[in-house]
Amino acid sequence: MSNERLSQEEINALLNDEPVEITEMEKDALGEIGNISFGSGATALSLLLNKKVKLTTPTVTITIMQQLIKEHPTPCVAAEVAYSKGMQGTNLLLLEIPDAAVIADLMQGGDGAEPKMELEEMEISAIGEAMNQMIGKAATSMSSLFNTRVEIAPPKTQILNLDEAEQIDEALANDRKIVKVSFRLEIEQLVDSSLMLIIPLEVGRNMAASLLKNEEKPAPVAASVPEEEEGLQPLTTTVKVEEEEETVIQPVQFGPVSSGEASREEKSNLNLLLDVPLQISVELGSTKMRIKEILDLGMGSIVELDRLAGEPVDVLVNGKIFARGEVVVIDENFGIKITDIVSPVARLNNLQ
Repeated sequence: MSNERLSQEEINALLNDEPVEITEMEKDALGEIGNISFGSGATALSLLLNKKVKLTTPTVTITIMQQLIKEHPTPCVAAEVAYSKGMQGTNLLLLEIPDAAVIADLMQGGDGAEPKMELEEMEISAIGEAMNQMIGKAATSMSSLFNTRVEIAPPKTQILNLDEAEQIDEALANDRKIVKVSFRLEIEQLVDSSLMLIIPLEVGRNMAASLLKNEEKPAPVAASVPEEEEGLQPLTTTVKVEEEEETVIQPVQFGPVSSGEASREEKSNLNLLLDVPLQISVELGSTKMRIKEILDLGMGSIVELDRLAGEPVDVLVNGKIFARGEVVVIDENFGIKITDIVSPVARLNNLQ
């Protein structure tokens, strides 16, 4: 018989015992994750719907899937959130059908006052785009919280009975413990309901552990100083942190920079870049349209741009504005006559 000690999971399995539930500290961590990540998601949804969207501070509870099914016996709109990098597991973002109908109506150019309650493929696609924007922003915020890149697969949106959630992930089976993160969702005078994020218990504990571990990392107290280079005065930068004392930072002193012509070596290095191909394009103008308006476009439709006739067009190099000019015709081909070059300062700002 082996002398190795059994792990806690193995002991639990032998005793047919349940694992220890999530701690209060882990609950608080999940609440913080939900508050920050879906706060940015609400901002994205607000810009998408052109309506004021508000999500309250979330409530975190531990329950079992069977109890959740009893509380919500009717179908709902569910977005499957599967992590592909930085985290493992699947979450479900749940929205009541009446609320989803309002969002779908707003996405299609309506006012949300009399939404279509029978959600068909077009409405579900519109809701999926809205949830995709929310979850994408939430994933970006989680990357900052965890100090690691978090990526998700494109969310799959569908009308779902919760007793069928096991088909999405076995961790959402009826007898499994889950973490329910509930938000109060308000969209002006149109929606006042709840938005729920359902997380398998083990996935929730891993998320909380990632945040707590990141918060425990000590901040650096010293900065490394580069070695002295030829032509520069010694660089001295000292960051000193002592208990109950303010941080002392000495000013950095650089040597004089010569304003003469570039050396032959520098010109030679520049020549290496002269054959690099760049994409040049011309932008006549732009506009914003709703999904409904785009779907109504057909042969002969006219799209009005945000620029007057005869106004200079933008010349872009690799997507950045470089110059402006006038459209001309040369031997039956269109061309651009450059009338203005963007200043170096403006070009630098565009690159940033």
